Amino acid sequence: MKFNAQKTKVSIPTVAVILIVALLCAGCVDTGEASKEKVLRVVFNEGPDTGGSLDPANGWTGWYVHQAGIYETLFYYDADMNLMPKLASGYKQLNDTEWEIQLRKDVTFHDGTKMDADAVLFSLKRVLDPSNSRSSEYSFIKDVRKTGEYTIVIETNDVYAPLISSLVDPVMSIVSPKIVDADKQPDGTGPFKFVSFEPGASLEVEKNPSYWDGEAKVDRILIQYNKDSTARTMLIKSGDVDISRDPLQSEYSALKSNPDINVTSKETLRTYFLYINGGKAPFNDTRVRQALFYAINRQEIVDTALEGVSGIPAKGIFTNTMPWNANNQIESYDYNPEKALELFEEAGITKGTDGKLYYNGKPFMIDIQTYTKRAALQPSAEILASQLEKIGITSTVTILDNAALTENAVAGTYDLSLAAWSTAPTGDPDYFLSSHYLSTGNYASKWLRYSNPQVDKWILEARTETDEKKRAELYDKIQIQIQKDAVLLPVFYANEIYALSSNVTGFEMYPNEYTIITKDIGFA
Repeated sequence: MKFNAQKTKVSIPTVAVILIVALLCAGCVDTGEASKEKVLRVVFNEGPDTGGSLDPANGWTGWYVHQAGIYETLFYYDADMNLMPKLASGYKQLNDTEWEIQLRKDVTFHDGTKMDADAVLFSLKRVLDPSNSRSSEYSFIKDVRKTGEYTIVIETNDVYAPLISSLVDPVMSIVSPKIVDADKQPDGTGPFKFVSFEPGASLEVEKNPSYWDGEAKVDRILIQYNKDSTARTMLIKSGDVDISRDPLQSEYSALKSNPDINVTSKETLRTYFLYINGGKAPFNDTRVRQALFYAINRQEIVDTALEGVSGIPAKGIFTNTMPWNANNQIESYDYNPEKALELFEEAGITKGTDGKLYYNGKPFMIDIQTYTKRAALQPSAEILASQLEKIGITSTVTILDNAALTENAVAGTYDLSLAAWSTAPTGDPDYFLSSHYLSTGNYASKWLRYSNPQVDKWILEARTETDEKKRAELYDKIQIQIQKDAVLLPVFYANEIYALSSNVTGFEMYPNEYTIITKDIGFA
């Protein structure tokens, strides 16, 4: 196996990062008897990366300001993935294309402005504006209008069953209509108010004394952002933080046995999977894609790259936490190298006397491209490559930045691409299925070169089916078919891990990854 590294930046040495962060943390807050403030210190693995902007309508920034407890949406999913009202008090479908949403009447923004229909329209229209980079995701909305001081109606172009779920995405966070600078001074309705932000380093928030859902249990929260898992682990072990997200996997057992630390983990909605270039021979042959499914030992990847703790082997594209998954019905493609070689041979990829696989008289070679944002990607790609080598495929791993990786994918020059997606951030299957399996979807058409008219028909039918049972049946059929077509190769489902000081109370893990800081977190 050959390893290529392209267009990546060299990071600060781990030891230096740890020392710098430790020194910064030591001066963050006075927690002695002289201070009566309850201050929660947190370290996350990543933060806002949109040029210093804190505007929830800017790309994916909404995830991070939502994590910090600053902003809220009309609806949300609880920890068990039940759809619940948040800033809305309820909704009803008026007809095929119109939905009425009733709003809470007891909510004010951090600046004191009341949250009403005008404020909600202001927020939604910021996302629907064609200048917004994500407006196309909401092209199904025809109009939003006010029908009362605390009532709005959303009209869709056609019947669109996932409408309410689509409002869960943090990009649809409700923003004060009097906001002065959404990039620099966030103003929401959440349990915590903005204090300060240092891009790439830290975010500070304080308790919102007028929070509509009851008073928060801590006065202030200091959030650090650190990509180094060793540093995050040292910070929780030394007591410099109270909560550490995604600590070092190799330290999992030691952290669990530490009486001063509680470790909690939960399967999320995130799947690590391989894009397969179905527009390039021989990957345009279903048998070759199925062979790759059989050639991958997912358990070995979990045990090795994830230290056996931060993931579980995947079956389908949706995790077990996702209520719409059909994992009990789809083909599993258990590790079976003999079956893989059999399918390769059927497709004209045969083993030579040297033990290598050959295609069109030349060694069969596969390059796996991936990126560095998530720590598990590179080691997982390397193990995937070594597994392919075992059955005779000459394999390489290429690390690219996102722009270069996307450029290769759209150009159709790649073989396999390892990615990590939250496949149901709105809790509804249409989001991912439409983009990856509908022939006109962005990733289906530009990355996968996948088109199945029957799958198209089912996806479009499911969008317009308001009977939940019938919708579920359609999504089951879709998942069964795309698994047979071997479009994307699911590798593992991510487990989120948190290490907490033993005196932290009220912390609950949500599968969506963007609900973290809540009013209920406090100290014993």
